[in-house]
Parts: sequence; structure tokens; C-alpha cells
Amino acid sequence: MRLTVAQALVRFLGRQYTERDGRRQRLIAATWGIFGHGNVAGIGQALLESGPQAMPFLQGRNEQAMAHAAVGYARQSGRLSAHAVTTSIGPGATNLVTGAALATINRIPVLLLPGDAFATRPADPVLQQLEVPYAGDVSVNDTLRPVSRYFDRITRPEALVPAALQAMRVLTDPVQTGAVTLALPQDVQAEAHDWPEEFFAERVWAVRRPGPDRTELAAAAGAVRACTRPLIVAGGGVRHSGAQAALAAFAEATGIPVASTQAGKGALAYDHPADLGGIGHTGTAAANGLARRADLVIAAGTRLTDFTTASATLFQDPGVRFIGLNLDPYDAHKLAALPLVADAREGLDALREAVSGHRVDPAYADGYRAAKRDWEALVDRAYAVPAADEDAPPTQAQVLGLLDSLVDGSDILVNAAGSLPGDLHKLWRSRSADQYHVEYGYSCMGYEIPAAIGVALAAPGRPVWALVGDGTYLMNPTEIVTAVQERVPLRLLVLDNHGYASIGGLSGAVGGEGFGTAYRFRTADGGYGGDPLPVDLAANAASLGMAVIRTRTLGDLRKALEVARRADRPTCVYAQTRTPDTVSGPPPAQAWWDVPVAETATRSSAAAAREEYDRQAAQRRRHL
Repeated sequence: MRLTVAQALVRFLGRQYTERDGRRQRLIAATWGIFGHGNVAGIGQALLESGPQAMPFLQGRNEQAMAHAAVGYARQSGRLSAHAVTTSIGPGATNLVTGAALATINRIPVLLLPGDAFATRPADPVLQQLEVPYAGDVSVNDTLRPVSRYFDRITRPEALVPAALQAMRVLTDPVQTGAVTLALPQDVQAEAHDWPEEFFAERVWAVRRPGPDRTELAAAAGAVRACTRPLIVAGGGVRHSGAQAALAAFAEATGIPVASTQAGKGALAYDHPADLGGIGHTGTAAANGLARRADLVIAAGTRLTDFTTASATLFQDPGVRFIGLNLDPYDAHKLAALPLVADAREGLDALREAVSGHRVDPAYADGYRAAKRDWEALVDRAYAVPAADEDAPPTQAQVLGLLDSLVDGSDILVNAAGSLPGDLHKLWRSRSADQYHVEYGYSCMGYEIPAAIGVALAAPGRPVWALVGDGTYLMNPTEIVTAVQERVPLRLLVLDNHGYASIGGLSGAVGGEGFGTAYRFRTADGGYGGDPLPVDLAANAASLGMAVIRTRTLGDLRKALEVARRADRPTCVYAQTRTPDTVSGPPPAQAWWDVPVAETATRSSAAAAREEYDRQAAQRRRHL
């Protein structure tokens, strides 16, 4: 079959499927694209020729944002279906780097198809080509190598066959998945080749569910039976595996409580008797109190990052042991754990059977349930809206409380950066397994709006909310235009606090005094302590095509959220929040996070912060 390389690639992608638990779906459900001279005559022409049934096309406005949208879609699809992203050469390709890093760190599949400089080098250099004096085969696309789980440059047509097959293998591998990059020189994209018809046959890629090794399972079961204060830490792997029911069954059979990472929150509904809420620096007092005393921690599908472990200060029992239930042996062995290398669902089911009849002491269960009730009372106080506050601007916690009172299990919340992830992790009451969508592996400002579009495409008919602060909004509002164009009824909630409030708070805690974090005019001393900048984010959203509801008070906001939830077009709710230094907000951090503080300083704030840093750092330990 004689086709160009680009035509062959598009045809091939349209015939790839995944299957897990008897359910089959397209692997590459659509392709995002922005066209330039590096892909318009190749991939662009191929998409036009193939038609929307063979390969649906989505028009983006920013290459990084297209990658974020693809990640949102793939995560909502359980990593079983993904999107491709095509760009031109030069800045179009390098704009993908942040999105690729986010996908790989979070282990979410996305296929990147950046254009590249000429393979045949008819003129050297060409427009946007990077010249590297010591290497003729380097291009800007090589910046994608360290943030891709698979990378190949297709310099000859026949090289596409093995590269495309390898790309699909990695995208569907639950351990290796992440960003996959096929760099496509613009001349090779348009070059014709005689392809074997077998290349275009339908292929079904089975997404495997490996069970645990018998020896590892026996060791893990022995550890569970021997402990008295166990704790499960549920991570994103529980969600990716669809193991929520298995986790609930394990917790109910054993009485072992469950705390969740940012990626794992929602693995148990907030009102499940075993649920303790978030763990770590942004976690709850209930979860962190148990973690400090736990003598066994079952780390299920988590990478155990520093936010989860409170920078290696959280698990303080002298004899604490760990079970690493993870598909990836690299993660399963962290903290010198007993490895249980398996799919989360298969591993939890097998471990439940292996410890059949074993339950924690009833007094232990009574204790952690009481701690959870105490925490829920704190949440109620943070969410509360006294009658006197109805005509006042809301606190951020009160905004979440209003949203909490409005949504049901069908709503999905998308967030990634700023102070909102901490408040959400501590306060939000997840009602369904996929309601809580906070990207915290990379904590990337600008993720929320495009990712929410991807989520909405994967979950049509469900209310999807993108929660952003003013700093995040200014990073990446471009895909609002895409939501309008595609008629995606995105609900955008913008909270304006005139600056980088999260990093401003951190700056104050580490002796930085909030330097360079406020969106205000300069003052006479050269700082940014003047009046707030006259930036109108609501007007900006309206100019991009959204319906906009401005609010000034809590009463306004309550009504606006109700209107937005019923909306059938992209709708923005804009609210200015009260600053954290004027009202009490959510409970403070319940565990430490290591951000090094200046060891020598003349300013008293930094000196005091260093004293506190040394006190906290002394609690770090190695789990060996």
C-alpha cells in the first residue's frame, strides 16, 4: 500500500486498541494539533485525508496545553485510551517539554508527534533549526528525550514500522507508560513508501494485570498478621488499576485504615469507615497521627514522594516496616519495603485472601474513627458560612465548602498548583472514585484548564470544574478558546487573591518574607507592596468566549456556582477571596515538608526559620 509516512502513521494509529477485563477501546482516540511548516504538509494533510471517523482532530492553541489536555483525557480514561499531539518544528516542539515531563512523572500515556528538521538536509540550516557544531544529528526535539519513556526519530520511512510498534508497547505498559515521542522530520513525513498491509491490521494491546509472587505474598501476609497498628497508603496506582472496590473489601475485611496521596484521594469515599483522608504535608491530623505510630505501612500504588512521607519524618515508630504493593519493582522496594510486585487490584485481593480471618484490634479501629470524626468537625468549621459573612468576600475554604454543598458523585474537580491542592487534600470530601483530579506529581501551573477539557471529552455529560488561582490562570488560559470552539461546557472557577498566595505563604515560613510573590504595584522601597494590579481576569475570560459570572460576596458565589453547574456552555465564575492574613482558613499543615532555609542570614525572619528547620530536619530517618 503506497502512502506517505504521515498517512501511514495516521492509518496505523486509527487501528490500535487496548483491552483489559474484557473491555476494548481505541488506544489513540483523537489527535490534537497546531500546524506549522514542520507538520502541515505531513501529519496535517494525512489527518485531512483520513477524515474524522478514522482519526478525530482537535485544534489547540498552545502546545504545552494540548499535552495537558491529552493527559487529562488519558487519566480520566483509566490510561486505557490516549490522545496524540502533533506540532511543528522549533518552538512548537519545545513547548511540549513541560507537558511531556508532567505525563511521564505521573505515568500517564500521551503520544507526541513533533515535526523535526529535514532528514535529507537539502539546505542547512533551515528555518527554526538548532545548529550544534559538534553533532549534526541533534535537533531541539532532543530536549524531549529525558522526559519521554520512549523516543525515536524517524529518519527513513521503513523505520516507522518498528518505532510505531514500540511506541504502542510503551503507551500500553502500565509500568513504563508516560510520554512517548516520535520525532518526524518534515521531509520524511511527506515521503511515499510501499507499506505491508499487515502494518495496518487491527491490533489489540492487552493491558496486563500481573498477580503477586507466592513468596512475596507469604512474606507480606506474615507482616500483616504480626503488626498491631497497620496503615494503608493508597496512591494513584489504585485508581489506574480500578482497584477501588478491592481496596474497600480489604479494608472492610481487616479493619486496616486507609490514607491517600494526592493521586490516590477518592480511592475510598470520604464517608467510608476506614477512610482517613489525605496523608503527608497536606494531609489530615487523623491520617498523620496514625502514620507516626504505625508499625506497618502498606504502600499501595504510590511512589512515596516527599509530600507523602513528610520528607522522611512521618513514619516514626522505631520498628515500622513497609509493604510495597506496586507494579513497578523500583517503587515496590522503596523504604526497604517487603516488595509485593503486582497490579493493585490483584495484589489487594490476593493479600486479603492470604490474611483471611485477621482483623485489627477493635480499640484501634475505634481510635482512628474517632480521630476522623474530630477532623471532619474541623472541616465543618472551615467550610462554615456565618450569617454575618453572607455579604463578605469568601475565604478559599468557604469557596470549597459552597462547592461541596452543591456537587454530587458525578462532578469532577481538576486542580494542580497553588494553595488549592493543599486545601483540597485536607478538606475535600470525595464522593466518587474519579471525582478528585489533582495533578501533584509535577504540580504544574496552567494544567487545569486544558486538562479539564480532556477530562470532559472522556466523561461527556458530567460536570467538570477547573479550579484555578489568578497565578495559574495567567499561566495558560489559551484553551478556553478550544472549550468554546468544541462546545465543551467547562466550569471554570477563578479565585483571585492578587498573587502567588501559596508560594507567598511558603516564602514567609522559610524567611523569604513573601518576596516577589504579590501581584501589586511597586512601592518606594522597591518591593511589591502597593495596590493590587488592575488586572481583570473575568473580562479576559469573557473576551475568549466564556460566559462569565462575577461575584463579590459569599451569597453571590453560592448562586453563581448553582448557575454554572447547570450551564450547557463554557462558564466562568470569578471570585476575589479574602487574603489568608485576615481570616482563619483551613487547619495548618499537619506534617513537615523539607524546603532548605538559608544557613546564614542577617534578617531575623530567616534566622528564626532556620532554627525551626533544624528542629524539624533532626527528625528525618532512613528506613533500612
